[in-house]
Order: sequence, then structure tokens, then C-alpha cells
Amino acid sequence: MLPHGGNLADARRRYGDLDWVDLSAGLSPYAYPVPSLAADAWQRLPEADPALTAVASRYYGAPSLLPVAGTQAAIHALPRLFAPCRVLVASPTYGEHAHGWQLAGHRVETVSFAGFGDALDRADIAILCNPNNPTGERTGRKELLAWADALAARGGVLVVDEAFADVDPAQSVAANSDRPGLVVLRSVGKFFGLAGLRLGFVAAPPALLARLAAEIGPWTVSGPAQAIGRAALADSRWQQATRARLTADGERLHALFTRHGCQTRGTALFAWWPQTDPADLHAHFARHGLWLRLFDNAARGLRCGLPPDETAWQRLTDALASYEAPR
Repeated sequence: MLPHGGNLADARRRYGDLDWVDLSAGLSPYAYPVPSLAADAWQRLPEADPALTAVASRYYGAPSLLPVAGTQAAIHALPRLFAPCRVLVASPTYGEHAHGWQLAGHRVETVSFAGFGDALDRADIAILCNPNNPTGERTGRKELLAWADALAARGGVLVVDEAFADVDPAQSVAANSDRPGLVVLRSVGKFFGLAGLRLGFVAAPPALLARLAAEIGPWTVSGPAQAIGRAALADSRWQQATRARLTADGERLHALFTRHGCQTRGTALFAWWPQTDPADLHAHFARHGLWLRLFDNAARGLRCGLPPDETAWQRLTDALASYEAPR
């Protein structure tokens, strides 16, 4: 199992049962208010719900979608649809992408975001996150679509993971996902603050979605997840207000770290910055009951999500002010 954020059990095991604030996963602290559920959401087998797909298509602007139990389910199933081939992954990024294709027997090459376009000619499948997790790099729509077309011309596919695209969706290519050579992954967990719901979507041409659905199998998304997802994706007033709130909080978070000498990148939902000794600063935050995400391999740095309230903001501010880097 690869390491991920949201692992408070590790925090407690290493540092004790503190009053933890989990800032490690980059999730919105403002969860969509879960509506009351009909009894049959729990009692019936969760057959596919056309109403969920319809509202998701409107929200994402995608012509064809497949609901999945979080995009993680798709990340591991997609590689099984293709014969072993050459896979290019923009790195550093979400580690499950390279891991999933390697497990399925593909030859995976990682390359920097700056070198990604130049390396496409030696790939059959190419994968990147936009915006990137954890470093925040962004790639424009025009460039993404050109890459997808180039890959499609020789039977290849570009996979774009847009898990963090909801706050600023202008660069999303989900609306173009009916063209050959493009697969787009979208997550409900991040922007809606509902990671435990395990709901995501794959946008792609219908033929590929049919193959993916057959690979994943029946009843992939629970009845309660489908009902809550329908409500969240249809609630445009809540979405608009939450975008404004997260944008303001993201600016505040980046400004806070900048004042303390951390040159951050990222999104409205998280700040990431390179650090010479990230483990030392990670441990410092942990001793203050603040659990950040440590990256000590390809992306050598730390990622911090949004504090959920003013008390947590003050704890983060105090921890930053009290840090003395090792000499």
C-alpha cells in the first residue's frame, strides 16, 4: 500500500492521542450537508441511477460519464483495459497512477511536467493531474487537447486527473471527453468535502466506458452515495458559495506560509512547498497536533490543507512562528 493523506491512525501511533487537526488530505473543510435518505437507499442493491449520471454530466459538462466508487477504483481498473504498453506519467504526482499501471504489467516512465510534452512520442498512454497533486502545476486546455489528439492519432490515450479542478473549472477538458484519446477523472470527495462517500466519475467515449464498467462489475457505487451525490452535484447555489469561500481561504493559507518563508504552490484547497528537510518540519507540526502530508521522495516537501476553523488557523500560525530550522 502506498502512503496517503488522511492517515490519522499513523499520527496517533507515532505521536500519541493528541487533539489532532488533519490537514494532510487536501479536502475541503466545508462538507456538503448530507440530506436525509430514503430507506431504500440502504435496503436496495444499488443499480445504476440515470438521474445521477445526468446531473453529473451537467455539473462537469461531460457528454458521457461512468460513476465509480471514487476515482481510485478507476485508476486501478483502467490499466487492465489495455495490453501491456508504454505509459508516461508526469511526476511528481499522485503515486497511485504509476503504481496501478505497473501492477497491470505496463512499462511506466515518469517525467517532469516541463518535459511531458516532448516525451509523448515514446508513450502509448500518458497521464497527468491538472491541477497537479501535490505541486499545483497547471496545464492549459489547448495543450491538453493537442496532446490527446496526438496520442489518439496512433491509438493512444491521455488520462487527465481533475480531482482538484472544481474550485476553478475553467481549464477542465471534461466537456471534450467524447473525443478519442481522452479520459478525464473527476472526484466528488475533494471539493464537496465528502471523501468518505467514495464517489467519482470517469468521462470518456461511451465504448471505453462500457469496457470499464464491465471490468469494475456491478453495484460499484452504494445507494447512499448515489443519493447524496445527486443532491450535491445539483446544488449550484451551494457550489457557488463554496467556491468563493475556498478561494478566499486558499489565498489566506498561501499568504500565511509565504510570511514564514515557505514559497508555496498548489490550489485553493492546499499549499505545497519544497523543503530541504521536510521530515523535521513535519514532525514539528505533528508535535503541535497538526497532521500535514509529508513527501520525502520525488516531491520533497510538505502539503497543508485548509484549517477547518479559526482555532485551527491559530494553531497553524503558532506552530509556524515557533519553528526553528535545524542548523
